[in-house]
Amino acid sequence: MVASSAATRRPTRRCEPPLVTGDRHPDVAVCYLLRPSAVGEEVLIGRKLTGLGVGRSVGPGGKLAPGETPAEAVIREVAEETGIVVDPSALEPRGVLDYRFPTKPSWSQRSFVFVSRAFTGDGVPSDELVPEWWPIASPPFERMWDDARFWLPGVLAGGCVNAFFEFDADLSTVVASDHPGFAARGRD
Repeated sequence: MVASSAATRRPTRRCEPPLVTGDRHPDVAVCYLLRPSAVGEEVLIGRKLTGLGVGRSVGPGGKLAPGETPAEAVIREVAEETGIVVDPSALEPRGVLDYRFPTKPSWSQRSFVFVSRAFTGDGVPSDELVPEWWPIASPPFERMWDDARFWLPGVLAGGCVNAFFEFDADLSTVVASDHPGFAARGRD
């Protein structure tokens, strides 16, 4: 399947990552794949089978290899985790997230966020991820990292995100963020 259509494409603004002044955390990249369906647009969010976040629902992605750009990494990771081939020319950068785990610093990371509507394949399970397609209006937030509820709806609607999220000692709950949604909604 090639998912791309002028009729389903929403206008998006160019999202520029913030100026980077040193590598405090490992870099990762994540991509949210969007496709039209009979019931509206869907997003691929899979169940993580290994590593950090096992059991959670996440967008496909992973660590940047040495010398790799975030775009190169996310295209490679999506293919490895789902079998889906992303069209590099249609990859949409949407921002950068800085995840902080003060009680477990080895989990801290900087995540480059992408969206794509142009790809080939529907997704097949791998050793790392079981891909699942969800209505764009109802991602499985109860199974995702706590931060996603604050920024993911805006990104899926065509927006950008550049924010930090700090997690509590429980390693699950966001306790601090500069994202406007965190201040507005707090910890529901």
